Amino acid sequence: MVKDKEASIIEINRIKEDLAIFKLVPNDELVPQYKPGQFITIGMHVPSENRLVRRPYTLSSHPENREYLELYIRWMRKPTSGKITTQLFNTRVGDKISWLNPAGAFTINEKLPNGQRDERRIVCLGSGTGLAPFVSYAQHLHEMWDKREIIILHGASYVDELAYKELLTNLENESLDMGKDKWDFTYRATISRPNEKQNESWNGHKGRVETFLVSKNNEASDLEKLIGEKLTPENTTFYICGWQGTIDASLNVLVPKGFVIERKKRSDGSFEIKYESYGK
Repeated sequence: MVKDKEASIIEINRIKEDLAIFKLVPNDELVPQYKPGQFITIGMHVPSENRLVRRPYTLSSHPENREYLELYIRWMRKPTSGKITTQLFNTRVGDKISWLNPAGAFTINEKLPNGQRDERRIVCLGSGTGLAPFVSYAQHLHEMWDKREIIILHGASYVDELAYKELLTNLENESLDMGKDKWDFTYRATISRPNEKQNESWNGHKGRVETFLVSKNNEASDLEKLIGEKLTPENTTFYICGWQGTIDASLNVLVPKGFVIERKKRSDGSFEIKYESYGK
């Protein structure tokens, strides 16, 4: 039988009415050990059903942070209100919630099938709150002073939804200041609705996040222009998280170029793409 534990909400950073970062501290125990990319299962009492409902949410905090667990969550209100998110967005600091230990396999691949360390470039594509695991990845790899090239691409509808822009920009600035031989990190964001008034100040990349991968007229894609070489299975691995549309559109570009997803790995166990979808 599953035994729920209790945690307290210690901070709520409301980015927008329907977008927030929640920080939780377990009651009566330490923050558990976990791997970047894993999730915890949150339980909330739903009055309309008079029962505890559980849902998994990926951690945006990193395992070296022993002070709290962090979640980046959107309040799902269309086409119907999300049972858990509706309850979460009506909580206050100090409120208690139920939770289960971290789990999940959407983690960083460290070794090749032959046992050697995987030194390939890491490219992370996240749409919306699909950025969460990559915030964890980035902070963990920074703490480890990992020498691999790491690129995070984040897509959002509006500028004010780029919740971790400051943190990720600071990590890139540190890379530029220290030298990429010590910490090689790049962050780029894109806005999918650039013509709306809320985004009139945006002068960065425009379009959905997977458009970074698309090449036109046989030219290099925007991602290839950013890294200065052609993307191949030999030099790059991809981690993709977000709506199923983002996953499908990315795979439509990468698979014809020879990139293989984990779920269809080669006979020797090799692959270049891990993905996690949270909706249609």
